[in-house]
Order: sequence, then structure tokens, then C-alpha cells
Amino acid sequence: MAFRLFVPILAGATLRERLIACIGAVIGIALTGVISGLAMGKGADVAMLVAPMGASAVLLFAVPSSPLAQPWSIIGGNTISALVGVTVAHFVHDTVIASGLAVALAIAAMSFSRSLHPPGGAAALTGVLGGPAIAAAGFLFPFLPVALNSIILVTLGFLFHKLSRRSYPHVHQPAGGHGTADRPPAERVGFRPEDVDAALSALDETFDIDRDDLERLLRQVELQAMVRSQRTLLCKDIMSRDVISVPETALADEARKQLIDHNIRTLPVVDTDGKLTGAVGLRELTRATDTVKGVMSKAGTALPDTPAMSLLPVLTDGRSHAVVIVDSERHILGLITQTDMLAAAARVQAPAQLKAVA
Repeated sequence: MAFRLFVPILAGATLRERLIACIGAVIGIALTGVISGLAMGKGADVAMLVAPMGASAVLLFAVPSSPLAQPWSIIGGNTISALVGVTVAHFVHDTVIASGLAVALAIAAMSFSRSLHPPGGAAALTGVLGGPAIAAAGFLFPFLPVALNSIILVTLGFLFHKLSRRSYPHVHQPAGGHGTADRPPAERVGFRPEDVDAALSALDETFDIDRDDLERLLRQVELQAMVRSQRTLLCKDIMSRDVISVPETALADEARKQLIDHNIRTLPVVDTDGKLTGAVGLRELTRATDTVKGVMSKAGTALPDTPAMSLLPVLTDGRSHAVVIVDSERHILGLITQTDMLAAAARVQAPAQLKAVA
């Protein structure tokens, strides 16, 4: 139990993620101070870096997917709250009353402007209790240095996350569709969006997660539960083994002929060593003028011992028609199409239904 004290409380947090957050905070805060100093000049009466930036850095680098860590939340939340703080300090001269009023009004202002950001409370409090440098800055303080610090920190965060291959700003990635009003196939079964809203209403609590991300998480939970229950059905059990493929040097017309002659929708592409490099279908080949190498797309892949049901998200994303089964060196072992998966699902479901009837 003692060691559990050191287990991260954030869902999905790993040691690697925390180390990346630490590195990002070092770089972000240090460079924000340096750049702000260069922009504003140095002196005893100049506040180059305000304390709330430390709390903003925690959110920006440790939980970049949080709604509270997005660019507008950081820039708008800190700036608006600082403006509230200096305004309250200007009109209310009792420090204790001004402090409570500044934080309360900052929460209200951030809520109405959809820029809720916890460090904003500290920015508002700094506007009241900041001392001589803040008092001297007056109504300039929310913009220099608070807004300047926030903009620099967000910019550095964006660059850092891009280099570390993490998504920021966090944008919900909807499942692929066909440009119609229908929801994607994977979202037409199981719970519905209104069920998520009803559950949130019933719990009557606020959670630090975007509502669309919450729905995506729950659908992934559904998938993992299904994969666990059908773990014995592996890709190697249902894959086609006589796979038609083309080399990267194949002409587009040759690839089209292969697709039509074999009545298939996906054609794996291999290099000179026979290793998978991509895939083409009629969609890609409509853009081709020479060889398939220039138009091939990334192929969905899996290992032969992968649970077959785990391929459902790929095969129902509205774009992919097949998953290529490869070995550890990306040599093609087989192919699983949407038809293969449908047949396998029907085979798994039939015994369960018969058992229920019995």
C-alpha cells in the first residue's frame, strides 16, 4: 500500500509521460522568462514572469488533452483573471475582501468566456497581492507580463508537443464517415450520445475531460471488453493466406487490373525485399499517373496472434477495407477484409444465441 502513494492519480499516466512533462516544463518556463525579459527589459520593478505560469505549465505539459489546458484557456483564463484582479484591487481597498472577490469574479468571468483555467485564480489573486511591481504596472499588468507570458508559454508548448509527437491543441478526432448525416458504423450500436449526457446529469459532477473524449473512451472500453471475451479468435484463424500484392514499381493500370480481375478493394504494395510498404485501392489509383508508389496510403497491419475483434475500429472507420497480417519484419502473411470480419462475427454470435435459446 505504501508504494501506491507513488502511483500517478491521472488515468493513463505513465513514467514516460511524466518525464516528458518535466522536460517540457523546464524548457517552457525558462524560455518564457528569457523571452519576456528580452521583450520587457529587466529591472527591480519589472515582473518578467508571474507565478501562475508555473501552474499553467503543469497543465500544459502534464495533461495537454485537458480542456483546462487548451490555448484559449491558458491565454484567456490568465489574462481575463488578471484583469479582474487589478480591477477589484482598484475599487476595493480591503485586502481580504478584495482577494476573495477577485477569485470569485475570475471564476465567473472565465466560465462565461469559456476559458476556465485554474491558474487564473492565482492570476487574479496576484493582481490584488502582487506588491509594488504589480501596483506600478496597474491595468497594464494583465497584458504585460500576464498575456505575454501566456502567449509565449502556449507557443513553446505547441512546438514542444509537436516535437514529442503529442497532439496539442487537443482536438477530438471523429470517426470517418461518408459525408452524410449518418453516424459512423461503430457508433450505431451500443450506447448513444444521449446516454452519456444522461449519465453525466445523473452523477451531477464535473469531470476534467472533454465530453467527446469521454464518449470515445467509453467506446474503447466496450471494444476492449469484447476483445477480452473473444480473445481465442485470432487473426491467423480467419485471414486469407493467398494474398494478391503488387510491387512499388507496378504501373497504376496494372494495379487497377489486379483489383478488378480478383474483385478486391485493397491491394498491398511491397518493396524489392517483399516487405509491406503501403496499400492502394481504386480511390488512390484515381490520382495515379505513373507507378503505385506515389499514391499508396499507409496500410493497416496486425500480427497473426492479434485478437481478431480488435481490428473492428480499423475496418469500420469508413476508409479501410482490409488489414494486412504481417510478421515482425513486415512480410505479408495474410489479409483480413470487412467480409472476413463479418463472417467471423456471425460465427461467434451464432453459438451464443443458440445457447441463450437453450
